[in-house]
Amino acid sequence: MPSRRRHSYAGGSSPATTSSNYSNTTFTDRSFPTPARTPTDKPSSIARRISGIFISCFTPPDPGIDHSKSSSDNNIRSRRSSTASVQRNYGNATETEFTFDEIYDATKNFSPSFRIGQGGFGTVYKVKLRDGKTFAVKRAKKSMHDDRQGAEFMSEIQTLAQVTHLSLVKYYGYVVHDDEKILIVEYVANGTLRDHLDCKEGKALDMATRLDIATDVAHAITYLHMYTQPPIIHRDIKSSNILLTENFRAKVADFGFARLAPDSESGATHISTQVKGTAGRRPIELSRGQKERITIRWAIKKFTSGDTISVLDPKLEQNPANSLALEKVLEMAFQCLAPHRRSRPSMKKCSEILWGIRKDYRELLNTSL
Repeated sequence: MPSRRRHSYAGGSSPATTSSNYSNTTFTDRSFPTPARTPTDKPSSIARRISGIFISCFTPPDPGIDHSKSSSDNNIRSRRSSTASVQRNYGNATETEFTFDEIYDATKNFSPSFRIGQGGFGTVYKVKLRDGKTFAVKRAKKSMHDDRQGAEFMSEIQTLAQVTHLSLVKYYGYVVHDDEKILIVEYVANGTLRDHLDCKEGKALDMATRLDIATDVAHAITYLHMYTQPPIIHRDIKSSNILLTENFRAKVADFGFARLAPDSESGATHISTQVKGTAGRRPIELSRGQKERITIRWAIKKFTSGDTISVLDPKLEQNPANSLALEKVLEMAFQCLAPHRRSRPSMKKCSEILWGIRKDYRELLNTSL
């Protein structure tokens, strides 16, 4: 039975940002210099993912991506033995324990009826524990159960326990029991950004909400990059890993496993999530005349050719405020894809840019009413 450890958490806050006059900036030349290219000159996969998530907030949803995981659920345990637990603290003096028995009972032997999703870590269940609180329980895949990854699990849990931010899904505790590894995290009730972009949850998101979500995500990533020690790099940012609250504020989820790793370009030390991509991703074909593919390249190509409006999600109204906001978001994404790393804006800068875009959008929208 593992030793019992105490983790306490306080509410996080977004890093300070300032409004930007970015909306007053225009690019007269939408092309990058073309120096001799080397492997490290190419936009990193992280930069592509970051720009991709911003673009996906405002472009048509793509039916060609399989956003679900193809991996099957772990075999259900047929019996239980001794329990393992850790202490939990909800920010006050009252402490109880998570136990495997409690989670096993709450999910009725990890019944599919409690399953709410799958991620890089494993299967996610919604559970209401005996104290009446609702959590998301993430049950590790069997591939997480070898000795080496077991040691990483304990080390990385200690790191994740220190991460606290309003736009990050909160970690509460873990349970290790025989070959079971379980994370207990915040339950976010309103589904994923992907579901809302695909209108699986009903009404389409308006531009104001999309800008709020993009800004929240940028703040969360800025916190991970700049306000944790060592920095944490989330390498699987995508719309299905962004959860929405009932007030449509974003929370970044599914860190995968974090580990210390050297930065291949700078040599600096940071924590990098192990998950580097998504199983089930396939070529993206869009039914806009069956001719165009909705990718970052497609959106940026439209932007650089001056045809930005064709990138706008058809569910959004084509008005001056929406068009200008989209134009500025694509300008930022274009910068994020600069060939040289030093030419790309930091996530802190992206946060400031998005803050300014959102501020200018609201002002323009109010003047047009």
